[in-house]
Amino acid sequence: MTQYDSDQRLTVDGTALEDVAREFGTPCYVYSAKTLRENWARFESAFQRQNHLICYAVKANANPALLRSLKELGAGFDIVSAGELDMVLSVGADPRTIVFSGVGKTRQEIVHALNHNIGHFNVESVAELERINELAGAQNTIANVAIRANPDIDAGTHPYIATGLEQNKFGIPIAEVPKLEKTIKRLTNISLMGLACHIGSQIEKCEPFAEAALSLEQLRQTMTELGFEITSMDLGGGLAATADAPTINEWIDALETTIPPDVTLKIEPGRSMVGNTGVLLTRVEYLKQSDAKNFAIVDAGMNDFLRPALYQGWHDILNCRLRDQEQPLTWDVVGPVCESGDFLGKERQLAIHQDDLLAVTCAGAYGYVMTSTYNGRPRPAEVLIDDGRATLIRQRQKDLAEPIT
Repeated sequence: MTQYDSDQRLTVDGTALEDVAREFGTPCYVYSAKTLRENWARFESAFQRQNHLICYAVKANANPALLRSLKELGAGFDIVSAGELDMVLSVGADPRTIVFSGVGKTRQEIVHALNHNIGHFNVESVAELERINELAGAQNTIANVAIRANPDIDAGTHPYIATGLEQNKFGIPIAEVPKLEKTIKRLTNISLMGLACHIGSQIEKCEPFAEAALSLEQLRQTMTELGFEITSMDLGGGLAATADAPTINEWIDALETTIPPDVTLKIEPGRSMVGNTGVLLTRVEYLKQSDAKNFAIVDAGMNDFLRPALYQGWHDILNCRLRDQEQPLTWDVVGPVCESGDFLGKERQLAIHQDDLLAVTCAGAYGYVMTSTYNGRPRPAEVLIDDGRATLIRQRQKDLAEPIT
């Protein structure tokens, strides 16, 4: 997506990022529409079955322009709140392609989803099953549900983004699901049509995915023997957006090998769909050097991009003006927020000057959606590059002093 042109300027799809920063300022997220379309095509072509649905995980990046593009490409959506439901409905999503996940759905959120006849709920507790049944009964309707099973699989990822272990809050322990037979059959306003699991994010091996698919298929067979017709299997997302990750084809093959072809296979890619579509632009404000450490202080902080501080996420940082004739030094690239944990990257080899423009790569996922106004800092702008044209798709936040009403 990014490359240097003949003038040694870093570009996104041929558009110089220096020009983008000059027009829209920094910090600023910049996305490639071309890369998004290419990623979608890779997912679609990886499937060998007729019955499948790619439900984009909205929590990764909820900009309406990107959601609209994905809807037009044929995506369904994985949501975790009523707010995300409204976002995807606003871009014309078919409610039947919407999966509502998450452990803490409120009564208001469930009713809102029932009113819009979403595809199904991924249910994560017995209490939630009973609540959905109660609310569906009050509306004289039947709610489609899939039980999210927790298979207790270690995906080898950061503990904050591991979701498939018994110690995690997500899902019902897989051994407990068959024991719910009588409870489910008693709840007359739900229809158990699917099973689901999601074992974590940034997973760099196929084995955990294959193990989860096998566990879920074994559960499907058990539930079928108990009289349930399982027509949908949702294996979540979690494929890492790194060079060491399996290919999309390898990931899908690991799932398709196990799941029967007459069952609709659903996946919920987020980071692997949008991560490499975006960069975060930031300007070097000061260079601060000492015998102990060199700091490049930039105008983007942890309020603009939280992943490095929260997950110790690694993102390459590039100078938007190549200085390949200069000797690089080791820098910690840090922000202006009053926290020692405010950094975008540590121990980076960079040839940089004050006022240089830097690009934090692979920032299309869990970037803007996790921004805040901490330290009274406005949220950044977002820009989309499409066919050589840079378009503002979200304005920089302006008035932080406006009272909340």
